[in-house]
Amino acid sequence: MLQKALIDPVDIISNYYDPGSKLFHILMQHNEHVLQKALDAASKVPHLEPDLIFIKEAALLHDIGIFKTDAPNLGCFGKHPYILHGDLGRMILEDIGLLPHALVCDRHMGVGMSKEEIAKNGLPLPARDMIPLSIEEQIISYADKFFTKNWEHIVIKNSVDKIINQLESYGGTGYSDKFKLWLEIFG
Repeated sequence: MLQKALIDPVDIISNYYDPGSKLFHILMQHNEHVLQKALDAASKVPHLEPDLIFIKEAALLHDIGIFKTDAPNLGCFGKHPYILHGDLGRMILEDIGLLPHALVCDRHMGVGMSKEEIAKNGLPLPARDMIPLSIEEQIISYADKFFTKNWEHIVIKNSVDKIINQLESYGGTGYSDKFKLWLEIFG
């Protein structure tokens, strides 16, 4: 049985998003899908003792920074490129004292990126490693790949082939190989 979360992620999100807005609905639907996939993945690795309470909280908060990005297809009209949503989420959660949750925001994109990869690709990201390290970070990053947010359809479920193709288009087979390893572990 899943224990009650120690924090209320929906209350936190409601401080930054209008709960009556379509953007809030899109974000929450995406987060719920990611949460369910993450809990399923965690159930495959009980020997690694993933923290299910933390997974529940962090899966619901991992995309909190999207409202600060310029992503009109999601109803976001901020000033930052979407690729920065993890870093922006990290800052939001750090400011309220949730550092472990903030690290999930920072590290969940793709399968993670090293500071060398960020520099090599000229990405507008901070020059630091943004790689999921803990089992919980890896599980949430893995689960997130399966669901795309969309204004029209709310959430689109991605096939394994689509995920692999997208990862290969971003960084060659290194990214897709890491995802395939996660698929063996968590799938």
